[in-house]
Amino acid sequence: MRAIRGHVSLIIVVVAGAIVLATAITSYAQENELQRQILTKERQELDCLKTGDYGQFADLLAEDAVFVDAAGSANKQAVVEHTKDFRLQDYTIEDPKFVQISENSGMVTYKITETGTSHGRAFSAKVYVSALWAKRNGKWVCLFSQETAAHA
Repeated sequence: MRAIRGHVSLIIVVVAGAIVLATAITSYAQENELQRQILTKERQELDCLKTGDYGQFADLLAEDAVFVDAAGSANKQAVVEHTKDFRLQDYTIEDPKFVQISENSGMVTYKITETGTSHGRAFSAKVYVSALWAKRNGKWVCLFSQETAAHA
């Protein structure tokens, strides 16, 4: 009888461990998928600035979005207006990091090296970016973005 109890206890421990492991793997896979989706949207936003598709760029921004850079904060309307004279030529995203906020939102941070034109002048820059994305009504939108010039 003791041998049976011992085997049953061992089976329970093994099954419980397998459930915990399966839950952790599922959670990790969901976070990785969310990270992939948000990075894809961030790249899509940047690609709109390369191709000049400012309508699609605006569509990726939440109506109540807030953006912050060295000039201060701006709402969606101001950012869309400002980007009409902005065009990326090329960009490289380095060292992306991700924080899951909920099952439908997350924040990505990265360093970007970019070249392009702004208001008729060529530029090249290295910038640290943070962007908060959320799925609203089945659609991914950027809610917040902050850019900080990189000095290195």
